[in-house]
Amino acid sequence: MRREGSVPEDALRVRVGRIVDSGWFQYTVVAVIVLNAISLGLETYEDEFAALAGRFETAERVFVSIFVVELVLKIYARGPAFFRDAWNWFDLIVVVIALVPTSEGFSVLRLLRTLRILRLVSVIPHMRQVVGALFRSVPGMGTVISLLLIIIYTAAVLGEKLFQEIAPEYFGDLGTTLYTLFMVMTTENWPDVADAVMEEQPMAWVFFVVYMVATAFIALNLVIGVIVTSMEQEVNSQRWAADQELELEQHNELMTQLGGLAEQVERLTEQVRELQAGTNRDRGAERETGD
Repeated sequence: MRREGSVPEDALRVRVGRIVDSGWFQYTVVAVIVLNAISLGLETYEDEFAALAGRFETAERVFVSIFVVELVLKIYARGPAFFRDAWNWFDLIVVVIALVPTSEGFSVLRLLRTLRILRLVSVIPHMRQVVGALFRSVPGMGTVISLLLIIIYTAAVLGEKLFQEIAPEYFGDLGTTLYTLFMVMTTENWPDVADAVMEEQPMAWVFFVVYMVATAFIALNLVIGVIVTSMEQEVNSQRWAADQELELEQHNELMTQLGGLAEQVERLTEQVRELQAGTNRDRGAERETGD
């Protein structure tokens, strides 16, 4: 039997869920993640903050404890639904990695504690929306990137054949040429590459102009276009879901009002019938009295 004054489990789960979903709880988690990121950054200055190594360890334990408590509260509040969200799995894995002991065999896993900084993505809805749009754009973006790689590879083979002897430092072999063309695509130091070739082949500018237009101005912009389209679809889908929810609420409210009006009309109809019946009885009584 449940002892008097105790809180039922379902009611307690609802209360914990309200705490987990509250704004102050979310802001607190974000603040802790930011502080943890600052702490991890300061740890990289080993010489300057060598005297604070012990305090960094203490702060690390505090941060991990807070993250563990956060996950425990979320798991308790949401139950099995917690494990249906991929972001929750990400948070769980990151926190479990932080609990790995600092032995020599697990030193590499301990380096992965820096992944806790990425938890900002999972706790901030707008960041999750952007990342979700990026994942949705992978199929279309893969096609465009494949086209880009084909252009780069074709240009690398052509450039290696044309400019190998003129500028071997940039076009000496296929690997070097691929790296050079990638650098040219990003418009980084491309005039140096072009000038080294054009000293002996003045018309080589045609190769570089066509290559940059095809890659930097067309293919890369196609990648950006695919990402922007996916983000727009993501935003529109969320707006559509919100609109559907609002329409459903308005529909339910309207049906409730219509139901109330129907009951009032029914009551009024019954009252009119009663009044008519009473009037008919009074008239009948008057006729009998007159007779």
